[in-house]
Amino acid sequence: MSNVTDSAAAVAEKSDVGAQLAGKYLTFKLAEEEYGLEILKVQEIIQMQAVTRVPRTPDYVRGVINLRGKVIPVVDLRRKFGLESAKDTEKTCIIVVQIANKDGKVVMGIIIDEVKEVLDIRAENIEETPSFGSTVNTEFILGIGKIGTSVKMLLSIDKVLSFTEIDAIAKSSIVSQNQ
Repeated sequence: MSNVTDSAAAVAEKSDVGAQLAGKYLTFKLAEEEYGLEILKVQEIIQMQAVTRVPRTPDYVRGVINLRGKVIPVVDLRRKFGLESAKDTEKTCIIVVQIANKDGKVVMGIIIDEVKEVLDIRAENIEETPSFGSTVNTEFILGIGKIGTSVKMLLSIDKVLSFTEIDAIAKSSIVSQNQ
């Protein structure tokens, strides 16, 4: 009887995860994989442009850009995820996102290889992030979206960077703006 109760609880938990995560996602390509960001976190998508490097920032911080008079930091998501760097192409773009941190919201750009589409992913098509063991940090992955035969990793952009990293990046853009 305990196995029946355990499996019923697992099904209920799985459907809760899907129900919490169901909604619209902007999907994009990074290397050979596709990812999704909650559409409400996306402020805008802009073409790739010249990025000013800021000294003494981590290698995944490409630098800062001037977005309509406001200097915002830009993170290369390939580098942040430990992927091989690639040359920018005509499809490379910057997704401007709002990231929650302890002081409110920080606006920053993330460089991705190619924007794909906006998908409305239903609860039954979202699964919990599989466990890869205790040494692999997957807390920045909200869940896995199943679209036809493909899967999309649904990212929590707030957790892709830690609060400490966000604060350091935000401060570097302020220093750069004041120079």
